[in-house]
Amino acid sequence: MTTDIVVPTLGESVTEATVAQWLKQPGEAVKVDDPLVELETDKVTLEVNASAAGVLNEVLAGEGDSVEVGAILGRIGEGAATAQPAAAKAPAPTNAAPAPAPVNAAPAKAAEAADGGAAGSLSPAVRKLIDDNALDARQIAGSGKDGRITKEDVLASISGANGKTAPAAKAPAAPAAPQPATATGPREERVRMTRLRKRIAERLKEAQNTAAMLTTFNEADMGAVMELRKRYRDGFERRHGVRLGFMAFFTKAAVAALKEIPAVNAEVDGDELVYKNHYDVGIAVGTPQGLVVPVVRDADRLGFAEIEKTIGALGRKARDGKLSIDEMSGGTFTITNGGVYGSLNSTPILNPPQSGILGLHKIQERPVAVDGEVRIRPMMYLALSYDHRIIDGREAVTFLVRVKEFIEDPERLLLDV
Repeated sequence: MTTDIVVPTLGESVTEATVAQWLKQPGEAVKVDDPLVELETDKVTLEVNASAAGVLNEVLAGEGDSVEVGAILGRIGEGAATAQPAAAKAPAPTNAAPAPAPVNAAPAKAAEAADGGAAGSLSPAVRKLIDDNALDARQIAGSGKDGRITKEDVLASISGANGKTAPAAKAPAAPAAPQPATATGPREERVRMTRLRKRIAERLKEAQNTAAMLTTFNEADMGAVMELRKRYRDGFERRHGVRLGFMAFFTKAAVAALKEIPAVNAEVDGDELVYKNHYDVGIAVGTPQGLVVPVVRDADRLGFAEIEKTIGALGRKARDGKLSIDEMSGGTFTITNGGVYGSLNSTPILNPPQSGILGLHKIQERPVAVDGEVRIRPMMYLALSYDHRIIDGREAVTFLVRVKEFIEDPERLLLDV
């Protein structure tokens, strides 16, 4: 009996995914709940696990293929692993059957058996691409898991083959002319955008095309927050098991300002303005796959420790690619911190359909006037990008001033004044 490996429900409004990589290869034994294949959507990367034990008999969707919800990715059959025997028996059918398909497949399978490494487990899409272009799998360096060859590796080999060989032949003729760029590889490399990257691009462009986006700036003296953190850092960590960071202060300050200026927590929906009475704050997180915005739910009901724990947990899941659709949906306002990368100032782009995003930046000591004297203070530029269709300039500036006031006098957050 065989068990189909099916594309699961991917979340609200998500109907299609891309096969990122197979974690098991045909012939390998699998156990229940073993991760089989990674799927990449325009929001998250998720694993499809085995629903039955047995052997991965068949892979129907190769790496890079687009698949819809409910599509069959492959099949699991009964029995023990047969990966190596299958490879050894591959040439036999070509002698008995004159059909062209097995004959064409024989060179690729022979190469796999001879190599015994990265080329020994090619997905159907990769094998077809190698066969169609008469390539030797042993000559292609694999960048996938365990050195496996991916579709992108084959495409790079095809596009860069001429560029790699020409400089090698010319190098001895002109030893005095250094050619580091061409001697080490092609001058350009084309890599297909991931679904997540394409979705990020679409949403950012959507924000620019739809919203009447404007940015207002201010600056905050971080001295009071830094002193408060220094004073209570050790006790806070001992009591709550988490470090007291800056994001908890800015989250609490933003929520307090949102309550005073509700338009910044609202959105435009057609001809209507939707005012939110809940405060779900998105925290932008940079990952190797791209920027994602997990949401801290009901931030107004959380204490400093709960906010820090939630942000830490979401950040780890984001970097591991384990965020769910629900954890990135439904935010009412976003905070992004370019200061962790050294940014001194920026104009953040809205996260649609939200109407406001607060940009934090690097803390830098600067001379400022304090009570008629010039002093060196740890200052941070703050930026609020907002949708001018729903938020007036007075409201945007007032919101940012309130955030500044809460940060410069953080005791106000505790006393709710």
